[in-house]
Amino acid sequence: MTPYRVFLVDDHPVLLRGLADLVAMEPDFQVVGSTTEGSNAFAMIDRLKPDLAVLDINMPDVSGMAVLRRIWSADLPVRTIFLTAMITPSQAAEALAHGIWGILLKEAAPDTLIDCLRSVAAGRRWFAEEVAAKLAPLPSQQVPPGLSGLTPREREIAGLACSGLSNRLIARQLGAGEGTVKIHLHNIFQKLRINNRTALAALYYQREDESAANGDSWKG
Repeated sequence: MTPYRVFLVDDHPVLLRGLADLVAMEPDFQVVGSTTEGSNAFAMIDRLKPDLAVLDINMPDVSGMAVLRRIWSADLPVRTIFLTAMITPSQAAEALAHGIWGILLKEAAPDTLIDCLRSVAAGRRWFAEEVAAKLAPLPSQQVPPGLSGLTPREREIAGLACSGLSNRLIARQLGAGEGTVKIHLHNIFQKLRINNRTALAALYYQREDESAANGDSWKG
């Protein structure tokens, strides 16, 4: 089997080297590139076209979140994972809204990074338990209070958008035109008085905004 191509981004050179060595030991993965600078990450990912990209969310120049936004906007065929020491609920919700496939805390990396990579490579999203517990979507029979004014079709599109699907992929899944999806999202944003998917994800997913405002986060 052809190995999955992996790209790594972390601003700590020693950690980056350790991650590269860890991944390279596995026959089903191939490290095709790495960088300690977020400013280089998007261009290198675009050029090297890895299957998987592991990003540190908190970097001093260009954050992993900014790189994720560019990957999502460009609709690059790469599955992205955050490997981070700390992530807030609002950051996790934004990451979900922009197509993140996995969120892994650094303290667990040696034991679980390979499991996470294999799961994501197989098409399954993977989140650290601490993160998943706070970001579990509401049961399907419940409607988040902030979304109760939406039509059933709008709620369906909101859920797909919050799972990280692009407009093109939402349209494909629903058998609709991409323009139709854009119109629905515009109407959703207007009804909810918001202007982006990050705010939509904050409404859709169960999370504790009060604790987030007090500095709550998941730390490794």
